[in-house]
Amino acid sequence: MKEIITAAILLILAVGAFVVSARSFKEKGFVFNNAYLYASEQERGAMDKKPQYRQSAVVFLMAGVVLLLFAAEELFHSGWLFYAQLAGIILLVVYAIVSSIRIAKKGGRV
Repeated sequence: MKEIITAAILLILAVGAFVVSARSFKEKGFVFNNAYLYASEQERGAMDKKPQYRQSAVVFLMAGVVLLLFAAEELFHSGWLFYAQLAGIILLVVYAIVSSIRIAKKGGRV
């Protein structure tokens, strides 16, 4: 029973991540990005938010996939899903770092 509740919570979080990702791909809603959050009001007004939206969308999409993997592992106890989870987390972190560097080189603030 505990596994089902945990998996349900993880699935709800994954759906939330997918919703935020979809809205970010459409460039709608709040920009969940450090560059935007730490920018002053003037910088936010002049900022091209497209790269920040895209970065946030991809990160939330990857986070949703990782959360789905966690839910599957909780339900099935397969053991091998651990490696998929680990790979997903590593890819997510590497993408976030590399894309932040690319945005900064193109003149965006990160």
